[in-house]
Amino acid sequence: MSRIDQSVDVAIIGAGPAGLTAAYLLTKKGFSVTVIEKDPVYVGGISRTVELDGYRFDIGGHRFFSKSKEVVDLWNEILPDDFIQRPRMSRIYYEGKFYSYPLRAFEALWNLGVWRSTLCMASFAKAKLFPNRNVRSFQDWTVNAFGHKLFSIFFKTYTEKVWGMPCDEMSADWAAQRIKGLSLWGAVVDGLKRSLGLNKKPNDGMATKTLLETFRYPRLGPGMMWEAARDRVIEGGNQILMAHSLKQLAQDQGTQRWRVVADGPDGDVIINAAHVISSAPMRELAARIHPLPETLPEAMELKYRDFLTVALMIKSEDLFPDNWIYIHDSKVQVGRIQNFRSWSPEMVPDESVACVGLEYFCFEGDGLWASADADLIDLAKKEMAILGLCNPDDVVGGAVVRQEKAYPVYDDAYADHVLAMRTELEAVAPTLHLVGRNGMHRYNNQDHAMMTAMLTVRNIEAGTRVYDVWGVNEDAEYHESGEEGQDVEGQRAALASERLVPSRLKAA
Repeated sequence: MSRIDQSVDVAIIGAGPAGLTAAYLLTKKGFSVTVIEKDPVYVGGISRTVELDGYRFDIGGHRFFSKSKEVVDLWNEILPDDFIQRPRMSRIYYEGKFYSYPLRAFEALWNLGVWRSTLCMASFAKAKLFPNRNVRSFQDWTVNAFGHKLFSIFFKTYTEKVWGMPCDEMSADWAAQRIKGLSLWGAVVDGLKRSLGLNKKPNDGMATKTLLETFRYPRLGPGMMWEAARDRVIEGGNQILMAHSLKQLAQDQGTQRWRVVADGPDGDVIINAAHVISSAPMRELAARIHPLPETLPEAMELKYRDFLTVALMIKSEDLFPDNWIYIHDSKVQVGRIQNFRSWSPEMVPDESVACVGLEYFCFEGDGLWASADADLIDLAKKEMAILGLCNPDDVVGGAVVRQEKAYPVYDDAYADHVLAMRTELEAVAPTLHLVGRNGMHRYNNQDHAMMTAMLTVRNIEAGTRVYDVWGVNEDAEYHESGEEGQDVEGQRAALASERLVPSRLKAA
């Protein structure tokens, strides 16, 4: 067994958006860094771009939008010449009909019919007059906000596909983070304006929290950003070890330095580091810390949702104009369908062939996850036919991409488990830093994950936890309203925040 010993300022676990942001910024500041990444080929984590025979697959769909000027500036710095501006279009498929998303009032009324539309508004009125005062679940929160009828039409089926659990067992935190600020009445008024063409302001005048009409996107997919960041890190003299997974993490009680053991194709690599930044899932990290943390039982209770993309190459110049379609239909298992050419024309090499990605949400090891690729491609072809989106005979190729631990699950107990582990590690290991989506078990968007890394770099540079990374996305505005990079003052306030940072850590 070969061993390569090295000593660096910072060891980073994971080469996703958070890990590579930290590595890039630390490299710029002159720190020595080694990154370990278990994927043998791709950097970027869930934001990677997989390529097969010239076809490129975005794992989940990644619009490049942020209200943080610092994040936008960093994107432009890493990838200055390769962004394209793309039109944004997505729709909801429900009972054989398509609904524009965001809402177009007349279209929605027409599709639902007068009677069902009346029931939706009556249900909404009832929820406002007699709200549930004991809100614990996603269902409680959403019914209070929109009424039971709209919840059952536009939230229940899709949400339960995504999470594999009933909506009344999901924490209300999920709704509060992802759809907080949406107003049904505001959406109706805005939808009427859109339907009548009365909006004249930029971004079609959308005042409600909703999604932008256009977005920027790397011409070869989001992985292009992280491949560029990787190259800059290596050019700066630092290392990224591909096909290396975390085996053990231990801190020397005398020197307080970390011993990071990574399992690679040629044996173990041992990295000695003053700081460790981890974007690994909290459950996996806890099991590899030596000695084991007292909160290991809580960490092992954290759950994750996995998903896979079945890409189909179909003889057609284009099947539909959407970036993606949300499938609110219990007759099929697919949850969402991407159209990769609508993200960027360069994602698809043949103009006569469309390439779409059907997303299936599952748990690692379950029937879908364990299915053979050929069976999954056959399933995708059948479901595209059921939805009326293509003729299976026109499919000329297919591929399957699996993504484990795509989503940290927000069940009833997750917040207590995260707090327990976080509190212990902050007390006993102040030079171990948790960042990113899985590293913090928080459904961070790409820009939020990057911001946690940016603040962590500042903490390392300062030699103390000046900034509270757990404040990032704490009161998130998920829906992409407003202008890109506009929230400068808000970002300054967030960056100066010392909320929730224990005094003992400030002096560490």
